[in-house]
Amino acid sequence: MRILGIDPGSRATGYGLIRFEGNRLQHIDNGVIRPPEKDDLPRRLLHIQQELAAVIARYAPECAAVEQIFLAHNAQSALKLGQARGVALLSAAQAGLDVAEYTPMQIKSAVVGYGRASKGQVQQMVRALLNLPEVAQEDASDALAAAICHAHSGGLNRRLAATRRPERKNAP
Repeated sequence: MRILGIDPGSRATGYGLIRFEGNRLQHIDNGVIRPPEKDDLPRRLLHIQQELAAVIARYAPECAAVEQIFLAHNAQSALKLGQARGVALLSAAQAGLDVAEYTPMQIKSAVVGYGRASKGQVQQMVRALLNLPEVAQEDASDALAAAICHAHSGGLNRRLAATRRPERKNAP
């Protein structure tokens, strides 16, 4: 299964693609989408959408994992981050991908084993898990971590959903 991880941001959106087969993780690609700083927010969002669409078209992932908003320094930052997340979610949905969302704590727990791990710890573990020659850029590493999180928990989520029984209405 090819998984696209996305770490959204209005100034830098990280992406990372992995292949997950059996219990093996394989790195496919990663990078950071950086819209021109001089552009206004609508043009930056358009740039992010176009670049994500190109990544999706190039690699044809089967699903996407997007990092949820955890905290922002101020309300304006939170709004811009939310808009960038919306573009990421829309890009994946337009391509027909199943989309999962994970909190930073869930991602860190899945990758490092500790939900309050530092950025550096996450980057080093991503590097080790994917056998990368060097540490990926911070935003790309976060996106790869989201994809790894989905690889590790996506199967569990599917099994749990399959075992849930529909509730009976007006049961005697």
